[in-house]
Amino acid sequence: MDSISTSLNVHAQALGLRNKRNEILASNIANAATPHFKARDFNFAQELDKRLVSGDPLRTTNARHIPQAGGPDATDLKFRVPTEPSLDGNTVELAVEQVQFSENVIRYQTSLGFLNRRISGLESAIKGE
Repeated sequence: MDSISTSLNVHAQALGLRNKRNEILASNIANAATPHFKARDFNFAQELDKRLVSGDPLRTTNARHIPQAGGPDATDLKFRVPTEPSLDGNTVELAVEQVQFSENVIRYQTSLGFLNRRISGLESAIKGE
């Protein structure tokens, strides 16, 4: 049973982080024309490793407790260094952000597919099919 929860946890953590990264990349794209906006991102592999090692240290034991927020902390976000600096101080490179966003969406869909297949396999095993 432990390997099942571990397997599901990997994909669940990956989905949460991919979702958070989509939000950050979408914000970068939305602010491509905003003067002095600094593009931000985080290292997905490092964040996933941190999550899998530490797990969720905060557990809610009462309905009035506030759950821990998903995704990296603001301190874990890094500023993206542009290859071609903009005159208005904006560091968003639209082509780079769009490629990163597209790649992240594909990886999100892949993680979701793995998780769905794993759950379907477990349902089949439980039903005895």
